[in-house]
Amino acid sequence: MSLLIRPMLPSDWAEVRRIYLEGIASGNATFQTEAPSWESWDANHLPVCRFVAEADGVMLGWAVLAAISSRPVYGGVAEVSVYVGQAARRQGVGSALMAHLVDSAEQQGFWTLQAGIFPENHGSLALHRRAGFREVGRREKMGQLAGVWRDVVLVERRSKING
Repeated sequence: MSLLIRPMLPSDWAEVRRIYLEGIASGNATFQTEAPSWESWDANHLPVCRFVAEADGVMLGWAVLAAISSRPVYGGVAEVSVYVGQAARRQGVGSALMAHLVDSAEQQGFWTLQAGIFPENHGSLALHRRAGFREVGRREKMGQLAGVWRDVVLVERRSKING
């Protein structure tokens, strides 16, 4: 498989949404229960560091950053989202996207990347560990999904060149 990682375009939304819906359906990727509109999704993610992975013209996954706060002091801190389509998991797509996202975030001056991950999402926790993230805590009963209280493991990666 020849993997291409490129910037995400608005025209990619249908495929990004399809992969996002697969994550939602898994029950272990997000508290979201439905995909938002492009306009809502676009407004909630940073305009930089948006990437898709594809092979032979088929989108396999995507990675983006979201601001954690509008306060200037947190301008170099972002939340990571990496989603890989069900058919492409365990093939290195997530690792390639994460490496590209981390490198690009460093180039953009981010000093901390963070994520909140359900403890049951072993694949995502392993992906983040491989990318240099460390566990910094666990928030118990952070929210309910399908009527069940869910914990969230907080992970972060500090930049080796920024901050």
